Amino acid sequence: MAKPRPEEFDKKKIVAENRRARYDYFVDDKFEAGIMLTGTEVKSLRFGSGAIAESYAEVKDDEVWLINANIPEWSHGNRYNHTPTRPRKLLLNRRQINKLHGAVMRKGMTIVPLSIYFNSKGRAKLELALAKGKKAPDKRQTEKDRDWKRQQGRLMREHG
Repeated sequence: MAKPRPEEFDKKKIVAENRRARYDYFVDDKFEAGIMLTGTEVKSLRFGSGAIAESYAEVKDDEVWLINANIPEWSHGNRYNHTPTRPRKLLLNRRQINKLHGAVMRKGMTIVPLSIYFNSKGRAKLELALAKGKKAPDKRQTEKDRDWKRQQGRLMREHG
């Protein structure tokens, strides 16, 4: 029998985070994927540089690709440096790829990267989410809820 997956992923060092994703999308399922990187990309990520705010993932030919993620060139890479916004292959199980592909094709969902991090073994991982886009009224409601939670916290600190 397969070992159950942990609810939260083992994040030791978060390199890049897509903070806008939870504002723009309803996050449904989360997946942890490995990333195929070159040596200079890993070194650049270890220095803490990288951005995934404008990126997304897509399924092509039974493979998942990370598109438009920006990992800047490493300063000491000279001629062996990488292209900063090249498509990067994501490493997932066949069952996970089929689930992502089916949700995108049937339900009109989007595959959104949430964060790039290093796990306890030192491997670069990407947290992916299956998400549905929010409309403007949904975003306003989210903002109202967040403001109310903040105000509740203030009231509890003042009177509690």
